Amino acid sequence: MSTSDLAGRVALVTGAAGGIGRAVATALGDAGASLALADIREPPAPPDALTMAVDVTRRDAIAAMVARTVERFGRLDILVNVAGVVSTGAAETLPEAEWDRVLGINLKGTFLCCQAAIPAMRANGFGRIVNIGSIIGKNGGNARPWLDKGELDRAGNVAYGVSKAGVHALTYFLAREVAANGITVNAVAPGPIASAMTTNFPAALQALIPVGRMGRAEEVAAAVAFLAGPSAGFITGEVLDVNGGMWAD
Repeated sequence: MSTSDLAGRVALVTGAAGGIGRAVATALGDAGASLALADIREPPAPPDALTMAVDVTRRDAIAAMVARTVERFGRLDILVNVAGVVSTGAAETLPEAEWDRVLGINLKGTFLCCQAAIPAMRANGFGRIVNIGSIIGKNGGNARPWLDKGELDRAGNVAYGVSKAGVHALTYFLAREVAANGITVNAVAPGPIASAMTTNFPAALQALIPVGRMGRAEEVAAAVAFLAGPSAGFITGEVLDVNGGMWAD
C-alpha cells in the first residue's frame, strides 16, 4: 500500500495502545489516513492524531468517541475494532464473571462500536469496518487435553474463543446489512502473534505453527490496511486468516 492510498480518509482504531492496535494505527497512518485512536487509557500517538480513553463496553462512551472523531475530522471512513482481552482456563471451571468480562469487551464492545460508526459511514456512502477475530474462534482452541491436561490451564481459552467466533458471525451479518450503503465489513483472524499478551504461549504449541514462528503485529496490520484500502472494495463478509498455516478454510 502506498503512502497516499488512504489520503483523505479518517480511521478510528480501538485498542490502539496494544501491540496490534499500534501496528494498525501506524500502517493506516503511513497510508495517509487521519487517525482517531482509542483505548481504555488514552494511547500514545502522533501529534496530529485524536486520542481518547474509551471503555468499549459503554454505549455512551462509544457514542462520544464517534462524535468526537466526526467533530474533529468531519467524517469517519474506517473503523478497526482491535480492543479486546485474553482469557485462559477450562470451560468446566471458568467463572461466570470471567465469561461476562471477556464477551462484554470482545464481542459486545465490537458490536457497539460498529453500531455507532455505521450511521456516520452511511451518511457519506462509504465505509470500511475491519474487526479483529482469531484462529481460536475457528479451531476449537489450541489446547490438547487428550495429550496433556495441563494445556487447558495454560492455553485453554473458551471465553476468548467464543467471543471471537461471535465477532466472525457479526462480520458476516453486518456485511450483508450494510453492503448497499457502500460499506464493507471484514475481519482478520490472527494466529499466535508475538506480543505482551502471548508471552506465556506454550512452546509445545509454538512448535505446531507450520511456518516455524509466531506472527508479528505488523503482519496483521498489513492485512487490515489491505481490507481498509481501495483494492478491497469488492471484498466483504470475509474473515482473513493470518496464522502461519495453523488453520485453513
